[in-house]
Amino acid sequence: MRLLLVISLLMAGCAASKAPLPEQPNAPTSEGIVATVGKQWDQADQKVAASVAIARENADKPEVVRSETSVALSFLPAPEAGELALARARASKADQKDYAEAVAFGKKLLAQIDANWAKVEADNREALRVSQLKDARIKELTAEVERVKREASANLWTMAGVGCALIGAVATAFVGPKVGLPLLACGAAIGAFPFVIDSPWFPWVAGLFAAVLAGLGIWVAYDAASDKVHESDPK
Repeated sequence: MRLLLVISLLMAGCAASKAPLPEQPNAPTSEGIVATVGKQWDQADQKVAASVAIARENADKPEVVRSETSVALSFLPAPEAGELALARARASKADQKDYAEAVAFGKKLLAQIDANWAKVEADNREALRVSQLKDARIKELTAEVERVKREASANLWTMAGVGCALIGAVATAFVGPKVGLPLLACGAAIGAFPFVIDSPWFPWVAGLFAAVLAGLGIWVAYDAASDKVHESDPK
């Protein structure tokens, strides 16, 4: 019981010495999701910008302007009624000051969107890093628990072997070697059992032992059958 308490305290000390994991950002941990969305978004923006630029270059060709702006609109969501009303009012007024304010607002909004997207990408990288740290910590703690369990089991076998050896020593002293020595041998075998199990040679040794037992069994069965057959032989 004291041994298990000491092991628990050692584990608690090891856990306390570990640096706390950083807080994981609220973002997807799969780097491919953000990268794919960003690439598709950039591709759509480039196509819209190209169509609008070509429409401006061909402002004197209404059919080209109409066709290119149709291509640009295909990459955009349907405008809300309020935004359409504002754009119509701006076009009917045709005041360059209104256009300048709209352009300035668009540039400011685009810069804000780019900054927010950069933060999303940074949060995603941090979320992936923290997720990998958590996976590594879980793997480390799982290995530590398994190691402690193996050590606790080995210690129990060792204590059992020591107890059996002590009984064998007492039996040797008071009863005789015929009783004590087998107990001493059993104690040694019990204490060595967990180390034998963990040995890479254990499967081969166990297989050889099983083969020897099988051979002995076959030999005993053959000998018993042979004796049975020769019971009726004349003496």
